[in-house]
Amino acid sequence: MPAQPVLIAGQWRAARATAIFRAENPALGQTLPDEYPISSLADCDAALAAAAEAAKILRTASPEKIAAFLQKFAERTEKRATELVEMAHQESALPKAPRLGEVELPRTTGQLRQAAAAALEGSWSQPTIDTKLNIRSRLGPIGPVAVFGPNNFPFAFNSAAGGDFAAAIAAGNPVIAKANTSHPGTTRLLAEEAFAAVGETGLPSATVQLIYRTSHADGEKFVADPRLGAIAYTGSRTAGLKLKAAADAAGKPFYAELSSVNPVVILPGALAERGAKLAEEFSGSCLLGAGQFCTNPGLVILLAGNSTEEFITAVKQRFEAATPGPLLSSGVAKTLGESVRILQDTGAKLVTGGTPMPAPGYRFANTLLRVAGADFLRTPEKFQTEAFGNASLLVIACDAKEAGAVIEHLEGNLTGCIYSDTKGADDGVYSDLEPRLRERVGRLLNDKMPTGVAVSPAMNHGGPYPATGHPGFTAVGIPASIRRFAALQCYDNVRANRLPAALGDQNPTGKMWRLIDGRWTLANVGA
Repeated sequence: MPAQPVLIAGQWRAARATAIFRAENPALGQTLPDEYPISSLADCDAALAAAAEAAKILRTASPEKIAAFLQKFAERTEKRATELVEMAHQESALPKAPRLGEVELPRTTGQLRQAAAAALEGSWSQPTIDTKLNIRSRLGPIGPVAVFGPNNFPFAFNSAAGGDFAAAIAAGNPVIAKANTSHPGTTRLLAEEAFAAVGETGLPSATVQLIYRTSHADGEKFVADPRLGAIAYTGSRTAGLKLKAAADAAGKPFYAELSSVNPVVILPGALAERGAKLAEEFSGSCLLGAGQFCTNPGLVILLAGNSTEEFITAVKQRFEAATPGPLLSSGVAKTLGESVRILQDTGAKLVTGGTPMPAPGYRFANTLLRVAGADFLRTPEKFQTEAFGNASLLVIACDAKEAGAVIEHLEGNLTGCIYSDTKGADDGVYSDLEPRLRERVGRLLNDKMPTGVAVSPAMNHGGPYPATGHPGFTAVGIPASIRRFAALQCYDNVRANRLPAALGDQNPTGKMWRLIDGRWTLANVGA
């Protein structure tokens, strides 16, 4: 059986490959029949050359044409939903319903349509006009974008259809999608529909390209290539930091989501008020999808006391009663086991779980660990090892002061949450702890588990390092997510007929917000 083709320079063709690989069915622990190529640097070079040519054309493509592509792609994806859901289910073991078919795929097409609307309306580019000095600027395309998708969202974060893809296209850039090796078939199907939509809407044929995998060395050379404008990466910290180092050395923006334990602080008043409910809420969040969410609550800070011990007992019972879901791959199962061992070797005590489950498939016992706050503070870095999966670490502080010290030793995270008494009994402690937690997270929550990430313009799916590489940017939330893939373009005394439409005296859409002489307005210049 020949390996599946790559999509390069407007053609589905055989890869210039160094080897092949197969995806797995994680529910059964078996490899799937289709073979996929591990591309050589020659494939990367060809894709980069084609993307560079496509970028020249896309720089002057109308917002209407870019929006039409995103809308058409969403429509084509929906028409192929049954096949896409079946493929993603085989490759990820995620349930067809409601997760894949009723939640994630509609979210993905919704993101594409939101990106289309933003491209058409134009305010994302923040047009700025100084009429006195005749200086005008806007955010414009940055150039070819390489997108490395994660393993846990085969649709919504897919390199050929997800949020990074949609944002990069909306900004006017071609995308080179690097499939995640856990779901190459799903990515191929999406790329087929994206490529068909490219043809239907008249965009350059290399607007969308696809390779499945490279060697680590070739991947580092790829992200450092001067023809790339930016890179979006979601995945492991180890691999991500190597790619980031290569991109940084070449001066390329590298938007990385690397790791996050998403601390949850549960204060005594909240436990006294609704401890049983919180045990249910936390257990459901931690075990949802076998814990394979980037916002999974992997670290919980509590204050010592009887209510805390009752909470731990209740969570233990729920963990032991719940059937562990399948993990995304053999690699995820192996890494989860290694992370749990690191936590135990560092001094965490096992409350329940801690071992792989017997075949079929890749599963790990629902795992809960605990450590005293004083012990955490002796080795805080090790105790923040991300156990990606259905596992969490409870940190039991002796008092609020020690809890504050624990928070101050946290690395950057995507999210952080504080549960407190609804009648105000915890307000004093909250006021002390919240400013410390605020500095260490991108999204601060109250009385709500962090697992869900709403596709909202106000959402921040980012955070301080190492959660992400740039704390000022988000991977979810249009229009902010689009701005990662843009360059600030300034026009000084440029003649009116040579300006981009967004910077002309007339508002080209009538709906585009522009900053004219220090005032945001929809009006034309001089109105």
